[in-house]
Amino acid sequence: MSSAVDQMKKNLAGALTHSVQKAVSQGFLRDLQELPDFIIEIPREKDHGDFAANLAMLLSKEVRLPPRKIAEILKGCIDLQGLPVEKVEVAGPGFINFYLDPRWVLEILPEIITLDENYGRQDFGGGAKVQVEFVSANPTGLLHMGNARGAALGDSIASILSFCGYQVIREFYINDAGHQIELLGDSLQARYFQLLGRPAEIASEGYHGEDIVETVKGFINLYGDSLLDVSEEERKNTLVDYTLKEKLAVIKETLLSFGVSYDVWFSEQDLHKKGVVREIVDRLNSMGFLYEHDGALWFKAGEFGVEKDEVILRSNGAPTYFAADIAYHFNKFQRGFDRVINIWGADHHGHVARMKGAMAALGYNPDALQVIIMQLVRLYRDGEIVRMSKRSGQYVTLEELIEEVGRDAARYFFVMRSADSHLDFDLDLARAQSNENPVYYVQYAHARICSILRQLDETGKKLPAPGPDDLNLLKEEAELVLARRLADFPEEVSMSAKDLAPHRLTRYLHEVAGLLHSFYNSHRVISQDERLSCARLMLVKATRIVLCNGMRLLGIQAPERM
Repeated sequence: MSSAVDQMKKNLAGALTHSVQKAVSQGFLRDLQELPDFIIEIPREKDHGDFAANLAMLLSKEVRLPPRKIAEILKGCIDLQGLPVEKVEVAGPGFINFYLDPRWVLEILPEIITLDENYGRQDFGGGAKVQVEFVSANPTGLLHMGNARGAALGDSIASILSFCGYQVIREFYINDAGHQIELLGDSLQARYFQLLGRPAEIASEGYHGEDIVETVKGFINLYGDSLLDVSEEERKNTLVDYTLKEKLAVIKETLLSFGVSYDVWFSEQDLHKKGVVREIVDRLNSMGFLYEHDGALWFKAGEFGVEKDEVILRSNGAPTYFAADIAYHFNKFQRGFDRVINIWGADHHGHVARMKGAMAALGYNPDALQVIIMQLVRLYRDGEIVRMSKRSGQYVTLEELIEEVGRDAARYFFVMRSADSHLDFDLDLARAQSNENPVYYVQYAHARICSILRQLDETGKKLPAPGPDDLNLLKEEAELVLARRLADFPEEVSMSAKDLAPHRLTRYLHEVAGLLHSFYNSHRVISQDERLSCARLMLVKATRIVLCNGMRLLGIQAPERM
């Protein structure tokens, strides 16, 4: 769906293309084999105009002239009739800068209102199948801050990609097999014995959280001491099965309360039961990508640019977590996904190249696997780092965070920064109902517009339908700057999708909210001038739609009252 900004870029590009043809025909430039792919972009500095083109610099080598000289020639040949361009300047090494009549963006307002919830929607995804796998926490405890950040990032990225024309599947990989599950079984058995009066100790690397104690108490309330006299294997398996079901149910419930719903819950156990892990080991071995050393099988990761090789089958014959993870990603591509996006914690950074290498070994394009590495979250209260949880005894849980600051604030704060940057989460700020709280600031802008519309309805005053020239009454700088930023929404959505960067949208929404507040504080929306009131109503209605659409993509509510 083409936006006003995109259309203006096309119009300016067309005018520049014709200016090259004219310059060549008049002998100002040498004949060209082919016009290079040049860019029309929005300059970072407002003083550099509304749009800038790099065409002259790309032509320099072929036409054998300095870029600034070429830019001056093109400026002299360009025909801008019918375009709202007030002036053209040559700047820097040869940029061609266009300065437009600021009212050119006003035509976007009725378009925004007509498109409503579809304004900003893109189709460049072309229906390509994309899987976004995120959180995928071990179902051995409660969700912590790293899981929470991953949930907000993954769900927002999935929503943005879907809005841009991709066919998106949200998936949770249940790590219900392997060493961590063995540790869980040992810890559960120890707690079971302790609660029934038998001496037992939990290993230092085991699960010591209070939530594990509560889980075993729940089991005992239902089944008593029925596991005391069974084999250790049966005891552990029974306790693990009970715990995994309970923990997974809590994880699902907590994520739903956080606004996250998955399409697929994929069990690691299934990979082992169906023999997929062994199949992958055998396949890699037969392809010559494994070798034996010290009784173990190693993957030749070094052949794919990785610093060191990796064990895939231990000397005791047990597959490693890496082997299961290869099998899982092989399964993803077998399901027909064009792109696979993982959101992992910082401790998985070294795992990325190995996994890409394994996919390349299996015949898949490693670039189709994209991994977002997110950094750690630090919680602050009263200026001090918050370390302990009342429930887990080790870390603050997502459930506790939602209870303290609410879903919207939590989700917004988690996507305010790029995933690869550390995040300091200020609990006091997230709770504050003030302009210093960024999510409150954005939501209040939406609620303020709803209040204006509500007050108009309550007066019973009926304004006439806006006429074709009413928008030209919007001449104040605050009005034009706000309208101009609204026109950028499709581009912001597009860049957020291409960069997998939802933090772009939080920054954009905060800016739009600020422009709305500035406009509102300086100008009356409803006044005695009915035509001006109609125009300003169109402006604030368009702003409400942009704020609502942006918040929806981030999983944040757009309240009508605050």
